Amino acid sequence: MIQRVTRFATLTAYQSSLAVGIGLMPIALLARKLGVTLPVHRLVERTEAAYEAKTE
Repeated sequence: MIQRVTRFATLTAYQSSLAVGIGLMPIALLARKLGVTLPVHRLVERTEAAYEAKTE
């Protein structure tokens, strides 16, 4: 039961980080033109790794 809840929580976090990344895309593109890089990709990669570790 705890494992199922943990897996669901990591899936939710992963999906939320993807939504945040997509939502910040216009801001990230504008920031890149100004020479600033937003580290959203790190958030997505870490939550993806955590989700994959829980599903194994």
